[in-house]
Amino acid sequence: MSTGTFTPAPGAAPVSRMILAQASLETRMLLRNGEQLLLTVIIPSLLLVLFSAVDIIDVPVREGGSGKSVDFLAPGILALAVLSTAFTGQAIATGFDRRYGVLKRLGASPLPRWALMAAKTLSVLVTEVLQIALLTVIALALGWSPHGDPLSVAVLLLLGTAAFSGLGLLMAGTLKAEATLAAANLVFLLLLVGGGVIVPLDKFPGAVQSVLALLPISALSGGLREVLQHGAALPWGDAAVLAVWAVLGLGAAGRLFRWQ
Repeated sequence: MSTGTFTPAPGAAPVSRMILAQASLETRMLLRNGEQLLLTVIIPSLLLVLFSAVDIIDVPVREGGSGKSVDFLAPGILALAVLSTAFTGQAIATGFDRRYGVLKRLGASPLPRWALMAAKTLSVLVTEVLQIALLTVIALALGWSPHGDPLSVAVLLLLGTAAFSGLGLLMAGTLKAEATLAAANLVFLLLLVGGGVIVPLDKFPGAVQSVLALLPISALSGGLREVLQHGAALPWGDAAVLAVWAVLGLGAAGRLFRWQ
């Protein structure tokens, strides 16, 4: 019997390769889903073009900032893109995967459960890179003049992704799929209106404004605006809000997530 008789040896692939394969599958499924594309690409792009082209927003201007609508809108739309992918899209997709038994079957495969969550997170990050690239091109074509440190932008986007991913997984792992679908879309619409994405927070009453400022979408859109519109350093207050939401959301999802 020669040495190569039983090669290649049967067995599970390395975990890193399984994560990459699952992340690639998750990304392809998302990009093939028309409803997900509407939520993650078309709606943010249309909002950016519409509200930049039509002068219906009273843009707040500070010293060192710009009065162009697109300079105010672009950071908020980038935050909306993170919300749509990391929270709404992931919550709905994971909720229905759980309902149809996909998570249960994958949990019984050689792919560890933590690796499945890592693959979903990697898929979200890949999708966000594509979203941000597209929205940046559109915003630049509309006359956007971004400022600030790209590293600060990356830190805010990663913290926002962690915060919204935790909340999305918490919702998907505790509610029924239909309830997740309705609740995720409702939260998306409410945060779009009240999260400083399009309507400045200073348009709301003082007491309401203080509460809205603590929301993750407000911290992300406000932080990105501080950096990209006003050229500020990393806004530690907004970063701290996002970090707290990330810890709470991911911690609760880890404890309460039900696989079936």
